[in-house]
Formats: sequence, structure tokens, C-alpha cells
Amino acid sequence: MSEMLAARLYEPGKPLRVESVAVPTPDEGEVLIKVAACGLCGTDIHLAVDGDIPVEHTPITLGHESAGTIVELGQNVKGFAVGDRVALFPSANCGECRFCQEGRESLCDRSKVYGMARNGGLAGFITAPAHSLIAIPDSIPFDIAAIVTDGVSTPFHALRGRGKLQAGESVAVVGCGGLGTHAIMIAKMMGAGPIVAVDVQTEALERALSLGADIAINPTQDDVSKTIRKELGIRGVDLSLEFVGSAKTVDVALRALNKTGRAVLVGVGMDTPTLPPLIRFVGMEQSVLGSFGMNKADIEDLFSYVDKGELDLSKSVSAKFPLAEINEALHTLASKDVGVVRVVVEPS
Repeated sequence: MSEMLAARLYEPGKPLRVESVAVPTPDEGEVLIKVAACGLCGTDIHLAVDGDIPVEHTPITLGHESAGTIVELGQNVKGFAVGDRVALFPSANCGECRFCQEGRESLCDRSKVYGMARNGGLAGFITAPAHSLIAIPDSIPFDIAAIVTDGVSTPFHALRGRGKLQAGESVAVVGCGGLGTHAIMIAKMMGAGPIVAVDVQTEALERALSLGADIAINPTQDDVSKTIRKELGIRGVDLSLEFVGSAKTVDVALRALNKTGRAVLVGVGMDTPTLPPLIRFVGMEQSVLGSFGMNKADIEDLFSYVDKGELDLSKSVSAKFPLAEINEALHTLASKDVGVVRVVVEPS
């Protein structure tokens, strides 16, 4: 097959065009993958709808949460074979820079994010460096594998890699959408407790409680720190995670902390947050950490947890669409319907 369909971004705010383009050819060290599933996330809304995150060039095929089957090997590819089921790390990293060598692939100096700097997975086929692929266990369907590459691994990295969560520590999750929902599930799996869910949507809070949160707080109705003290009998949490990306929600995450507490900021936005009064912040030895993306090892370990039945993601895909309905899929995600956790497109 020499042609394939791809969802192409020409101009932010305008519908993506599903059009016929040439099937890419893998370069040396790359493979060609037939895409079975590609997840959508908030970044795709920033790219396609809001236009506040630039792409390297247009037109470009969107999609950075991809999974499928290898159909062709480029020269000098080792460790993979035609027919292998694989997921893609969300960016084509170099594998050679300091951060790649340290296993911190999201910080790669020469990273090319799919859908932003390199054609992505909302297409029939995609090429990718073999060193950035992750084998998918046979027990995991492609749609679940696709969302693990970002929607699940991002909160996992924030909890484990940046927040250094230990079993028995208390956690607050500020923003219980797709990322926050998975943060609650993973924190529970890692033995955290108590877990506090913070959101302004009643349905999101109810879902958080059903997935393992111990208490749910709407910050527009109740003071988060006071409620934690009253309901849980603790001065604050050991670890808070912020998934919204606004100065107001960062403040909520900081105020929820106990002494030596760590706030991990994951949400992306243009706001400039402020620290609490230094006499309190310094005196309580609190920390603020940024968390960007994930490491390849995070995805590999999550696949292991799902494969062993330790993490159930069977209800995480809220809707699936064919490639021809990509704009309906984006609209579903952009609507901010709190019943939506993740949306997946199946190109073939």
C-alpha cells in the first residue's frame, strides 16, 4: 500500500482534514507501524482548537499516543520483528543525549514530539525509532496501550518519579479529569492513603470516590486545607499533584501540604503562580516540583501492572471513533464533559 489516510492540521481552530497521503518509509534504525489506536489528550486541543501551542510546520498529522503492529523494518533494527505489537513513546527521542542516557526521555535535547514536530499517529501508518518502542503484552488491547503512553504514564511519573510517593503517605489530587482520575487509581495501587480529590465538578468528585479517593472537596464550596484537617485529622498531605495549570489551583495544591510536603505541578498553562509567605513555606521545608511527561520505563512498568491485573484501566476509554470522525472526537474531548476520561481514535 502506497497511500493512507491521515488527519492533518492546516490551521488551528479549523477542522482537521482527513486526506490521502503517502505511506512513510522508515529510515535507518526505524520501523513502520500500522496504527491500531491513537489516544487524544488536552495537548491536541491546544494544537488543533486553541492554537496556543505551536507546531513546527503545517500541514502536520496529529496524534502522540499511538499503538499498533510493526509491518516493516528499516536497516539495522534489532530487537523487534514484523508482527510485533508495540506502543510509541510520545516523542521520537535521540537515544544519545544526556537525558536519554539517564532514562529521562521526555527531556531529550533533540526530541521530536509526534503531532508537533513530526507526523503523528492519527493515520494509517507511522514511522518511529526502534529504540523508543515499547512491546505490548498480549493481554493488553491496543486502545488501552495507546492511552498508557501519556494519559496514564504522565500521572504515574508525577507520583513515582517526581513526587517519590511512598506507601502510607497522604495525597491530594487537584483536578480530577483524565490525568487526575488515573493519578487517584495509581496512588491507590501504590498504597497511598488517605487520598483527597479536589475538583469543581460533582461528577468528577463522585468518580474519584468510586476509584479510591477517601474524601472529595469542591474548592469553590469548602476550604481545602481546613476540610483536610477536619475530615482526616491531619495538618495537610505529604504529596499534592496539580493537573489543571492555573495559578489558583497551584495555590490550592500548596495550601494542602503538611510539613515537608511536596507539590508536583503537571498542568500546563501561562499563569504565574506565587509561593506562600516564605516564613511558612521555608519554615515547613516544603518543595515545589515540575513534572513533564514520562520516562520510557514508566510505560514499561505500567504495562506490567496492567498485564498482572494490578491496575484496571478497562473503564478508562470513554469513547472510540474512526479516523473519519476525528473532528467529532476532538469536539467530544474539548466539550470538557466530566464523564469523559480518555478518547481514542482507531485509524484502521
